[in-house]
Amino acid sequence: RFLDPIFFGDYPREMCEMLSSNLPKFTSEEKRLLRKNNADFIGLNHYTSIYAKDCISSPCDLETYEGNALVQAVGERDGVTIGKPTAIHGYYDVPEGMELIVKYVNQRYKNTPVYVTENGYSQFSDNSMEDLINDVGRVNYLQGYLTSISSAIRRGANVSGYFVWSLMDNFEWRFGFTVRFGLYHVDFETRERTPKMSGKWYRDFLTGSRPVDQAHTLREDS
Repeated sequence: RFLDPIFFGDYPREMCEMLSSNLPKFTSEEKRLLRKNNADFIGLNHYTSIYAKDCISSPCDLETYEGNALVQAVGERDGVTIGKPTAIHGYYDVPEGMELIVKYVNQRYKNTPVYVTENGYSQFSDNSMEDLINDVGRVNYLQGYLTSISSAIRRGANVSGYFVWSLMDNFEWRFGFTVRFGLYHVDFETRERTPKMSGKWYRDFLTGSRPVDQAHTLREDS
């Protein structure tokens, strides 16, 4: 709903009801200009999905940004996680969430074209070199999320592009060198680069030799 002011000239109704006294006010002229200038496209960074816990009827810590919205983001329900955990706490492999989010954004924001500007899978940097190169989890993650995008497009979603994060292992803003997202392994001491299993899989996908809907799902222990 953060895009509501850009497309509709004001905050979402629910946000106004809960936080009206804390929100900056738009003048009538500002609202007019916002409604007039629609975005050419929407860039969407999407890595995971989570549950929203209702803080009206459930105990929550309300002294947080999430608490102000009367919700709490949680990764499990009844002791079961929403998806397979990744190297980053709170990030799970939930491919069906991709289709849901792009369809929601299209429906709410005037069918504006969506570019998935970031989507990727993390590994712990201290994994063995063999495990880092044979990144079965990332292959399965990419296959699942690309299949989800494909399904959304077939159902009418206006998705114009997709960018995987990332081409190479790098320094992550929040996590430094402790996690790796790359399709290529980087030795941070020598800078040597080695293609991972996922890099080869993604190459085959891009060249059409491995259609995403027909790709074989690999097992983690294979």
